[in-house]
Amino acid sequence: MSTATLDLPPSARPAKRLSPWQFWGRMLVLPYLFFFVVFVLYPVGYGLWLARHPESYVKLFEDPIFFRTVINTVIFLVVGINLKMAVAMVLSGFFIQTRWWIKALSLLFILPWAVPSIPTILSVRFMLNPEWGVINSLIFRLTGQDGPNWLNDPTLALSFSMLMHIWKSLPFWTLILIAGRLSIPSEQYEAASVDGATNWQKFKFITWPSMRTLYLTSTILSMIWTLGDFNSVYLLTGGGPADLTHVLATLGIRYLRLDQVDLAMASIVVALPLVLPLVFFMMKRLSK
Repeated sequence: MSTATLDLPPSARPAKRLSPWQFWGRMLVLPYLFFFVVFVLYPVGYGLWLARHPESYVKLFEDPIFFRTVINTVIFLVVGINLKMAVAMVLSGFFIQTRWWIKALSLLFILPWAVPSIPTILSVRFMLNPEWGVINSLIFRLTGQDGPNWLNDPTLALSFSMLMHIWKSLPFWTLILIAGRLSIPSEQYEAASVDGATNWQKFKFITWPSMRTLYLTSTILSMIWTLGDFNSVYLLTGGGPADLTHVLATLGIRYLRLDQVDLAMASIVVALPLVLPLVFFMMKRLSK
């Protein structure tokens, strides 16, 4: 740049031209910004605007179904997630073995996660049908007695929803923990074997210290995802019987059916006190 150009005021200087890489980089970002604004930013902002009225939360807290939904959500998170991650930890130790039949079995094990959720859950719902379901038909053939109405009992219905969620997502988290086990140097296990360590001692002093951060981070991330798991409950029980198996992810549909859009949005907003601490704790652990 010449001395005469430097002497010009900033408003009179020629505009800096973008390089081709800078130009096309900005052009390629524009579609992403468009879809982000239209399909993420606008719906979230509009939902918060609908849920801005304090009386919506008063009505929500006065609804007895809401408190039952909060209890169901907490049970789903505390029991379902911890059971799923504990089973995934055990199965990761099983599938990490190199025997050929275990490798063949792992292909079948991963199928529930690979197949689409909707036909899978609807198939299970058909199996649990009290009149023509596969399970009750088998019970009648073997005992001559009618089987129970599995999804008409709130406890059984919520339990089957949790089992459905565990069965569907268990292969994914097992694969994550298998990857964590494979990152542990085999020399540590060989040295422990020479010292006469048992399998439990190897897990306690080698496996768990090496995988603790991965396990806790995966558990928190699974909780965050499960808070938004709509399919496992709604497709299996529909929130029934008598709206007693709803979780926060499905409660909004109940209010939408009742034409109470403000309550539907409020039920989503009240889930933020559960989501935000989990996100903060996960990011804090990842930063370490």
